[in-house]
Amino acid sequence: MSKHHVISSAPENMVWGYLDSALKPVVKIASGDTVTLTSFPAGGKECLPPDASRVPADYMAALDTLTQGGGPHFITGPVYVEGAQPGDTLQVEILAAKPTMDWGFVAILPLLGTLPDEFTDYETIHPAIDTAKNVCTLPWGVDVPLDPFFGILGVAPPPAWGRCGSPVPRAFGGNMDNKELKEGTTLYLPVFNEGALFFAGDGHGVQGDGEVCITALEMGIEGTFRLTVRKDMAIDFPFAETETHLMSIGLDEDLDDAAKQAVREMVHHVCLRSNLSRNQAYMLCSLAGNLRVTQLVDGNKGIHMMLPKSVI
Repeated sequence: MSKHHVISSAPENMVWGYLDSALKPVVKIASGDTVTLTSFPAGGKECLPPDASRVPADYMAALDTLTQGGGPHFITGPVYVEGAQPGDTLQVEILAAKPTMDWGFVAILPLLGTLPDEFTDYETIHPAIDTAKNVCTLPWGVDVPLDPFFGILGVAPPPAWGRCGSPVPRAFGGNMDNKELKEGTTLYLPVFNEGALFFAGDGHGVQGDGEVCITALEMGIEGTFRLTVRKDMAIDFPFAETETHLMSIGLDEDLDDAAKQAVREMVHHVCLRSNLSRNQAYMLCSLAGNLRVTQLVDGNKGIHMMLPKSVI
């Protein structure tokens, strides 16, 4: 029978701004177990609201205790999944994601975002989060529905890559900032290390495709995941599915090349799941697949394709 594990929000269970296969696991679990963990908004003390009483004590402890690495993101883990070996696939079922704070922040920051030369009046806002109404309220009075997810979901990078800063998503996943990777979605990640070494962080309350100004609604988030080792599945790059759709993922500095990768990955997975030829799968993607811009701001830009399962 599977067990449930809860990882506390203590600083020793997190890192700030990087993923590294050399990190000691915060917990070891069996394949098929579930785990609940927490993460905090990306950024430092400059992103906090003026009212210090609104800042949770555990968040302040992380800010005061952890040493920032190559990025701004708080990431919980790694979680060691027994039985996982390089070449396997880690199946990550996203069972729940919910806010843990009554505020988040959105920022325009120097040299970042899609239009850094056009937006130099730098500003940070702190929308209020109403979990009962499931909305955040912007300072100008508009309510935006919440749709929480973890911006960072990944496994530890290959040991030869060393410590990788958190901003750039790669084959191990990481900062994909894909709003479709939310409650009810299953993500598949290639395993590069014994135990897989799963990480999650970068809580988002809501985000548009593109994440154009550099941030989503950055906020505290708690999530629950079921982690299962798949020996019967070999992948080289993250892939996902919902109840109704397959989701391929492309990541590249060039948006065109990211799109090509997303199409290539979808064709590959359609062929694996059906009797279609590559030509037939390619044509099907042209008829029923929808390419979306995941994000434009993380170094490697993202494109994902959504293809209805009903057409396969």
